[in-house]
Amino acid sequence: MTMIRSGLVATWRSVRNTFRLIFRTWSGRIALPIVLLHLVLTFFGPLIAPYSPTAMPESIDQYQNLPPSPQFWLGTDQYGRDVLSRVMCGAGSLIATAGTGALLGIILGAVVGMSSGYKGGRVDEIVMRVMDGLMSFPTLLLALLVLFTLGPSRFNIAATIGFVSMPAIARVVRSTTLSLKNMEFVQSARLRGESTFYIIFRELLPNVLPVLGVEASVRFSYAILSVASLGFLGLGIQPPSPDWGLMISQSRRFLVVAPWVALAPMGAVASLVIGVNLLADGIRQATRMAKEDKHE
Repeated sequence: MTMIRSGLVATWRSVRNTFRLIFRTWSGRIALPIVLLHLVLTFFGPLIAPYSPTAMPESIDQYQNLPPSPQFWLGTDQYGRDVLSRVMCGAGSLIATAGTGALLGIILGAVVGMSSGYKGGRVDEIVMRVMDGLMSFPTLLLALLVLFTLGPSRFNIAATIGFVSMPAIARVVRSTTLSLKNMEFVQSARLRGESTFYIIFRELLPNVLPVLGVEASVRFSYAILSVASLGFLGLGIQPPSPDWGLMISQSRRFLVVAPWVALAPMGAVASLVIGVNLLADGIRQATRMAKEDKHE
């Protein structure tokens, strides 16, 4: 436990320094407010939403597909529900599911990639061939297959996204590990008789973290699109709970008469993906700046 705790402390210091450098990049300064806004909606959306996201008015015809107004800032949908409230409350389910899936994929990919890269030899060959086999399946098709078998639920969606994103993350982490394991600080730990777990968590993980941070940002954006796509296909969060992908799917019939019903969740998905991608670019720049500072 002490070994893992010391590794996590070193990892936390690396994360803190990386975020300080992100604030120095233009993409990071743009991305962080966007991502922060979506995180606020994730945790406090149901509390600050002006109306209930699922309740329908007694007279649906009177409130059906109303355009944006001071009363309904983003208009209403085909059932008379406030679109703004549904978008605000739908952020939590999508971001939580996508974030859990991406985090699971990052953890699995990091463990598999670092272990395989550090061990090398036949173990590395076998593990990487398995990863290549998993990567040969189209991501969305594999996710659909799993969800058709297990049924749509938040846990199944997150687990599926984590599983299908693991191979690509493992390959990136393995490549970085191969370039690190022959360096002096790893060799010194090996000569001291440190265990494999100590070397992986204490020596390799803090140095792999910047690359892993970039990969996490990219995979999170893919996870957002995957969750939205599954919701669009009817395999995401089930109605009447608000889900951005499902909202886009249900509003297709009303694009001509009430385009705001589809544009609102589409804009929410697009802004979140753009913010996460800009954050990934900021992490890349911060990593480069950290390397330049070390050389100086």
